[in-house]
Amino acid sequence: MFKKLVMTAVLAMATAPLAAQELAMVDSETNWSVYVADSPKECFIVSKPTDWSAQRDGQAVTVRRGDIRFYISIIPGEQIASEPSFLAGYPLRQDAPVEMKIKDTTISLYPNADINAEYAWPRPDDDTNLIAAMRGGSEATVIGTSARGTITTDTFSLIGFTAAYAKAQEMCQ
Repeated sequence: MFKKLVMTAVLAMATAPLAAQELAMVDSETNWSVYVADSPKECFIVSKPTDWSAQRDGQAVTVRRGDIRFYISIIPGEQIASEPSFLAGYPLRQDAPVEMKIKDTTISLYPNADINAEYAWPRPDDDTNLIAAMRGGSEATVIGTSARGTITTDTFSLIGFTAAYAKAQEMCQ
């Protein structure tokens, strides 16, 4: 249920024009931006990849993708302290988890087409571990498979993550 509520909020915030009164970018820390909505109070940090590639049948391919983002959402009114989510920019294969690697930590993220076929989330029990790994790393690699079988590798810089995360937590107390 939380994943559905967060997805609704993130989609609403991500698709709203930045000029809208209910959404404001309040800070930017290197590769991470902090956004806040006031009514109801919701915060999220977001980053786009610094690099990405795609391959099919072991060969590099050129593909079109929509927005590629990694989010951490904080929604106090829903008791959501920190929920990670990955936006792939294409419909994900539903029977294949997305793998996020940071140093020697690998955490699986799971797509859910009932909410949005382009997003994947860790199991709630893994949220804290994923955020701890992000705080301790400098780079994250996210490997996903599209509904058509294309494998993508997205690289996210974690420089600025800890500061952006702290700012979002401060703003959404």
